[in-house]
Amino acid sequence: MKDGVVERGKSKTWYAIVETRDPASGKRKRKWVSLPDCKGKRQAMEERARLITEMKAGSFVEPSKLTLAQFFDRWLKHIRANVSPRTHERYEQIATKNICPLLGAKILSKLQPIEISEAYGKALENGRRDGKGGLSPRTVNHIHRVLFSALGQAERWKLIARNPAALLEKRDRPKIERKAVTTIDAPTTAVVLDAARERRLFIPLVLGSLCGLRRGEILALRWKSVDLDNGQLAVIASTEQTDAGDIREKEAKSGKARTVALPSMAVEELRRWRLAQAEELLRLGVRADDSWHVFTLVDGTQMQPRSLTHAMSDFLDQWGITLHGLRHSHASHMLAANIHPKVVQERLGHSSIAVTMDIYSHLMPNMQGEAAAAVDSALRAAIKRPADDVG
Repeated sequence: MKDGVVERGKSKTWYAIVETRDPASGKRKRKWVSLPDCKGKRQAMEERARLITEMKAGSFVEPSKLTLAQFFDRWLKHIRANVSPRTHERYEQIATKNICPLLGAKILSKLQPIEISEAYGKALENGRRDGKGGLSPRTVNHIHRVLFSALGQAERWKLIARNPAALLEKRDRPKIERKAVTTIDAPTTAVVLDAARERRLFIPLVLGSLCGLRRGEILALRWKSVDLDNGQLAVIASTEQTDAGDIREKEAKSGKARTVALPSMAVEELRRWRLAQAEELLRLGVRADDSWHVFTLVDGTQMQPRSLTHAMSDFLDQWGITLHGLRHSHASHMLAANIHPKVVQERLGHSSIAVTMDIYSHLMPNMQGEAAAAVDSALRAAIKRPADDVG
C-alpha cells in the first residue's frame, strides 16, 4: 500500500491508489483505478506513475467515462508506429471525419452493435460531409474495418468486455456490388504505346501494360532490380504519397517481393531508355548507376505519385482507360491467352488466387466455355475410339 499499488480479489487484480481533488470542494480524495493488464508490482507501479502524469496534464479519463472519440485518440497514437504514414492518415480521416460525428460521443464500454448498425445506415443515407447525400457501400465497409480493428484493440486492452463491431454479421453491413474492371484489348494497347513513344510517360506505360506493375511499384523501381540479360525485374518496393505531400518508399504490397518476367518488347524498350537516361543525366553532370530509379523526370528526380496519375489521366482519357486499368488489361490479355490464373496472381502480386479470380471473374465465362468445349472434344474422341476398334 505504501507504494500506491495493491493486489486484491480472487482474480489477483492490481489497483493503483492515487490522490485527486474534488473540482467543486477542492478536498482531496483517494481514487482506486483498476490495472487489469498489470502482471506484477513493478508493472503496476509504472502504470500508476503514468496515470499520475496524465492526471497532472488533465488528459486522464476513467474507463467508465471514456468516449469512443477519446479512445480513437489513444488508438491512433498506438498504431502510428505499426502502419505506414499513408495508412495512418487514412485511418485518422475515417475515424475523425466519418466515425466520430456518428458515434464519437458514445461511451466506449456501453457501445452496442445496434448503434453501430444504425450509424452505418445514417452514413449510407446522408454521410457525405458536403451534405450532398450518403456514402458509398464501399466507403461504409472501410469505416467498418477501421472500427472493427480499433475496438479489437480496446478489447485486448480490456477497456470493453467484447468487440461490438465483431457481433455484426456480413449481412448487417452494406453489400458492395463489384463492378467489372475496365480494360482495353491488345490491339488498342499497341495503339496507346505507339502514341506515347516520344513522351516521357512511355516507360511507365510499358511497365504497366506489359508487366502489370502498380503506380507505386513503377515509381519505386530501380535499375539494380532490373536484370535485362535474363529478362526479369524484381518488385521489392512501392512509393506512396500522403495528403501532406510527403513521399516515401515502403515494402511491396502485402509485404511480399516478386519477380516479373519481361516480354522481349519490354527488354528492348528498357535497354533503349537506360541509354537515353544515362545520356540525359550525363548532360547534368551526373553519372548514372544501378541505384537510380528507372523512371525519372528530366532533372533526374522522382515523379510524385499523384503527378503521374494526373499526367496519365490526361493522356489515356481518349481511350477511356487509366494507368491502373492498363494493369487490369495486362491480366485480361493473359487470361484470354489461357494463362493459368495462378500465374496471373503471381505476376500481379495478389495475396491469393482468390483475389485474382474475384477481380477478373467477368472473364471466366469465356474460359469456362473453352474448357467445356475441350472436355466435350476429348470425351467424344474417347467414345468414338472403342466403336472404331470394334469395327
